[in-house]
Amino acid sequence: MAQLPERVDVVGTGISVAGLDETVDLILRPGDDGLMVAVCNVHAVMSARRDPSLNAALSTADVATADGMPLVWALRSFGTPDQERVDALRLFTATVEAGLAEATSHFFYGSTDAVLDRIISDLEQQYPDLVVSGTLAPPFRALTPREMRDHIEVIRHSGADVVWVGLGMPKQEYWMAEARRNLGGVALVGVGAVFDWLAGSMPKAPQWMQGAGLEWLYRLSREPSRLWRRYAWNNPAFLVLFAAQLTRVRLSRN
Repeated sequence: MAQLPERVDVVGTGISVAGLDETVDLILRPGDDGLMVAVCNVHAVMSARRDPSLNAALSTADVATADGMPLVWALRSFGTPDQERVDALRLFTATVEAGLAEATSHFFYGSTDAVLDRIISDLEQQYPDLVVSGTLAPPFRALTPREMRDHIEVIRHSGADVVWVGLGMPKQEYWMAEARRNLGGVALVGVGAVFDWLAGSMPKAPQWMQGAGLEWLYRLSREPSRLWRRYAWNNPAFLVLFAAQLTRVRLSRN
């Protein structure tokens, strides 16, 4: 595996200074020890501040990409002016397309059987050479130790090179941090809502809103009753913490 990218602290979570192409290359060449990739936004880093278990799981990740634009802006302000956004959907698409020539084998873990069937059907039409080693829709509850072992065995025996984990944050981060111990040579990538986007069950924010850092507003407009508390707290708190950190960084440079 190539050298892992540097991580820069953003309000308590180390975010990787890595672009899309570099992250794709790491996923396709995970090395004998495997690779864990967490895709982070403001919700992830703020949740990690409150949840030591999530903070530990994110620290375990080899790569923690800057998904949300606020994290991209933070990295740029801390000294990496060329940092780009590495969001889950672009990362998934770029990895699938780059892996076609190498017959990279993909496993899909999460969501429901119906969603997974729809995803695989659509992907195989779009990419006839795509290699899918398997799918597994776990129950919507905590796994028993036996279920965890069984699921890992299914993945190991499938011959998967990349496992796309769509359990949602923080469940997928906990799962990857535990599963990676027994999945050497495999890249685990937590992709959150990507399965729903691929299946068409959840629309993606317009590109201009994503670029302006307003994807949260689009999601809030779609699910206000579920998300308003998250954004009402996380976004203002992140801005305050980021401003304080940026002030400390600038003072230390003077």
